Amino acid sequence: MLSVINNVNRLQRWVLFALTALIPIAFTACGTPGATIGTRAQAAAAVPLNATKKPPVLLFNGTGTTASDVTAVEAILSANGLTYSIANSSQLNALTEAELNAYQLMIVPGGNSITIGNNLKSTTTTNIHNAVVNGGLHYLGICAGGFFGGYSIYNGLNLTSGVWFNFYADHFKDIDKAAVEISDADSSKLDQYWQEGPEFSGWGSIVAKYPDGTPSVVEGKSGNGWVILSGIHPEAPASWRDGMKFTTSVAADNAYAATLVTAALNGVSLPHY
Repeated sequence: MLSVINNVNRLQRWVLFALTALIPIAFTACGTPGATIGTRAQAAAAVPLNATKKPPVLLFNGTGTTASDVTAVEAILSANGLTYSIANSSQLNALTEAELNAYQLMIVPGGNSITIGNNLKSTTTTNIHNAVVNGGLHYLGICAGGFFGGYSIYNGLNLTSGVWFNFYADHFKDIDKAAVEISDADSSKLDQYWQEGPEFSGWGSIVAKYPDGTPSVVEGKSGNGWVILSGIHPEAPASWRDGMKFTTSVAADNAYAATLVTAALNGVSLPHY
């Protein structure tokens, strides 16, 4: 995932890092700009938002998301036969709570959660929150989408009853991206692409852990909705791996992404600690 805020100097980054210890903020920038989806099947065309028959998935690609990660998520959806619509910030701002509840799952991919929140109306995040909590819309947040799904002073969704999330420990070691081994509750281990992603201490059931034992993937009910939050990028294509050593194949990691999407879509609990 990209640096915390694009094009900031080291002093600005240090100040922002210090703030994380003082106030409950949630922000990140993630996804590799310009990355391709490699040899995987190209994404099918999205269903127009104004289509009478709604697809099961609404994918957000608005201001603050990383285009390459949107593309990577689209490839996972298409490879698994899932149709979807795409909404940018202005389109999402125009959707009512009832219109949001016409979908089964909303996905917010990587990017910068401050920018995502600040480019949506407060009524929009309220509508999404209520569509999940009251209407049963499910939610999958990947990296920045995970930050955004929690509590944030930057217009977050607060699907976590006031719990906010900090970065995984590698961030504080000045590591921007890495192959990070996650451990599932069924004792399987996968090297996953991580870039400035969160850890999810304090909310939900732990589906997977980082090497230091903090949660890398969590799940839980938010009112009537089912929420899965991921701090890693299992949807990452091969081109994101340049300069890093992985023991897990792209296919295996992408299969894990499909597992998260399917579980979020159907509101199914994954094996957890």
